[in-house]
This record gives sequence, structure tokens and C-alpha cells, in this order.
Amino acid sequence: MRRGFLLTWGMGAPWRRWYKTTRWQRLRDEVFLRDLCTCRRCGRVTSDDARVCDHVEPHRGDERLFWDAANLQTLCKDCHDRLKQSEEQASLHRRGVWH
Repeated sequence: MRRGFLLTWGMGAPWRRWYKTTRWQRLRDEVFLRDLCTCRRCGRVTSDDARVCDHVEPHRGDERLFWDAANLQTLCKDCHDRLKQSEEQASLHRRGVWH
């Protein structure tokens, strides 16, 4: 596996640690409250274990995009795992891995 890939997407990526911070947990909770714990895709009200705080525009390590509440949305786990991830994977051929 390429070293650049590991540093960008693997555990060596600094942004991976941002998800473990108190700052992220607070921001995430604020987004859930703002969105009334409702999935922005399907409209389902979600429980704690079935919701994801999703980046509308993938941050790809951009700290400004990562912490921008306007770039965050509540998604149910189903919409996030199925729809959003498939959209991002489909766009890889257009944008490349690093953009």
C-alpha cells in the first residue's frame, strides 16, 4: 500500500483525531439539535445509535470544512452508509482521491 494513502486516509491522518475531541462531540450535538435529530435525506427522526453527523462537502483534511457547522448535516445511518457513501465513491473517477 502506498505511504501517501496511509498518511492521508489511514490512522496517520491528523484529521482522524479530530473526531475524538470534545470540540467535535459538542459540534456534533449542536448539529443534531439544530436538525431536530431528523435525517436530511429521508426525514426519519433518528435515535442516538442510528444517526451520523455528515459533512455535506467532504472535508478531505481541510480543517475549515471539517469544523464548519454549515457544512454538517444529520443523516440516519442507512442514508449515510448506503446513499452518501455510494455518491462519494462514484465521484472518485471525476475528482481523484486527493481532491
